[in-house]
Amino acid sequence: MAERKKLCYGMVGGGLGAFIGAVHRKAIALEETADLVAGCFSSKDGKNQETGSFYGIEEDRLYKDYREMAQKEAKREDGIDFVSIVTPNATHYQVAKAFLEAGIHVACEKPLCFTVEQAEELQALAAEKNLFFAVIYTYTGYAMVKLAKELVEKGEIGEIVNVNAEYLQDWLIDEIGGGSQTTTKLSVWRTDPEKSGISNCVGDIGTHIEDTVSYITGLHPKKVAAALDNYGMELDLNANMLVEYENGVHGVYSCSQVCAGHLNGLTVRIFGTKGAIEWVQEDPNYLKVTQKGQPVQIYHRGTGYITGRAAELNHIPSGHPEGLTYAFANIYHAYMSAVLKQINGQEITQEDLDFPKVEDGVMGVRFIHAAVKSSRNGAVWTEV
Repeated sequence: MAERKKLCYGMVGGGLGAFIGAVHRKAIALEETADLVAGCFSSKDGKNQETGSFYGIEEDRLYKDYREMAQKEAKREDGIDFVSIVTPNATHYQVAKAFLEAGIHVACEKPLCFTVEQAEELQALAAEKNLFFAVIYTYTGYAMVKLAKELVEKGEIGEIVNVNAEYLQDWLIDEIGGGSQTTTKLSVWRTDPEKSGISNCVGDIGTHIEDTVSYITGLHPKKVAAALDNYGMELDLNANMLVEYENGVHGVYSCSQVCAGHLNGLTVRIFGTKGAIEWVQEDPNYLKVTQKGQPVQIYHRGTGYITGRAAELNHIPSGHPEGLTYAFANIYHAYMSAVLKQINGQEITQEDLDFPKVEDGVMGVRFIHAAVKSSRNGAVWTEV
C-alpha cells in the first residue's frame, strides 16, 4: 500500500454557530493533515444540513444519527480515520463508545463522561481495539506549558514543595441566587445536571487545573478536601480545595465562574526547593522562572533560547502572540501524527504521544467525583 500522507475525519456536534466545534475545525485545519469528510453536526436536521452544506460534506456522509455514522464510516474503504466529538458532556460516553466499537480513533472534548465506570470502560475499549483516544485538555498544548514541563523534568526548580493554581472567570456571576437575567446558550446546558453531570465549575474548568498541573509536574492528586458553592443553583459555580499528591506534597486549587473582573484567568504556580515557575493563560507566550536568590527571568515563546517541544511547536515568529487555536492545533498535531503513523505501520515516538490521553480523561472524572463527594461531606479529605 502507498504511504498515506493525510487523514480524513468526521465530527459529531459542532454545528454552525457552535463555539467549540469551530475551534476544533480551525485547529485541525492549521495542521493541514486531515480533511473533514463526514459529520453528524446537530440533532436538528436543518442545522445539520446547513453545516454539512457549508463544509462541502457529500450527502451520503452527512448523518442524522452518530451511530449510523460510526457503522457506515467503518465499512467504507475511504472511511474516516478519527472522529472529533464536540457535543455537550452528557453524550460523550455513548458517542465515543460507538466509534471505538466501530474501530475508529477518537478525539473528545472534556470532561470525558459522567461516571468513573464509564470512563474506565472507554479506556479499556480503546486499549482492546488498539485505538488512540485523545481528551482535549487544551492548555497542555501551549508551547510555554511544554517548556514548563521540560524545566521541571530537568530539575531546574528542584524538588516540588508546593503548587498553587487558579482558574477564575466571571461569566456566570448573574446566576448567583438561582436566576439570571442574562442567560446564555452555554450557561443553559453547563448549569443543567442532565447535560453537565454532577459538577459545573469543577467539571468545566477545575479539571483544566488538575490536568495542566499534572502535565507540568507529573504529579497526580491522591486526595482532595473541597468546598463547592452553588449559590442557589443545582450545580457549583465556585470551588476551593486542598490537594494532596501521590508523593505527599500539597497544593491549593481555586476555580470560579463568579469572580468579577476575571475572564479566563488560569494561572499555575509551581514552587520547588531551587526556584519556581509561573504561567498565566491570558498572557500565554511568557513563562516566569525564578531561581532561588536570582533575579526573575521571563522566557518568551519563539526565541532562540527556547528548546525542546516548545521550540518544535513554534508556529509564528516571536512577538506575534499564539493563542487558544494554536494550543488546540499542537494537541491535534501529536494526535494526528500518531494516528497516521499507525496507519502507515511506522514507529510512533514519544513526541507523537504528547497529547492528553484517555487515562487523563479518567483522572479528570475521578477528580470531579472526589471534589463533589468531599464537599457534600463537609470538605473532608477524599480519595481521588
